[in-house]
Amino acid sequence: MTTVCRAGALALLALAFALAVAGCGETIIDSAKAEDTIEQNLERATGQKVASVECPSSVEVVKDATFECTVSFAGGKRETATLKILNEDADFSLTNLRPLE
Repeated sequence: MTTVCRAGALALLALAFALAVAGCGETIIDSAKAEDTIEQNLERATGQKVASVECPSSVEVVKDATFECTVSFAGGKRETATLKILNEDADFSLTNLRPLE
């Protein structure tokens, strides 16, 4: 992904998305919704087909905490998306997208 596309993807995903579910006394990120949101917005921002997105299933909603998801693009390229939780409502933004190491 070029620097211009990467910057566009980050800007597009800087919008907040409320993706939380409550369970067992704590609020966690709804990983399925997060994956769908990341996939749709990266495809729109980059013009590249996303084959899959994998996020952890038990990320507790803690303001300013970060978590990572693995993004697989069509053609086999894989990248790590770093997301920051913005508030207690589980709004998050994409802060970094880098090649999977």
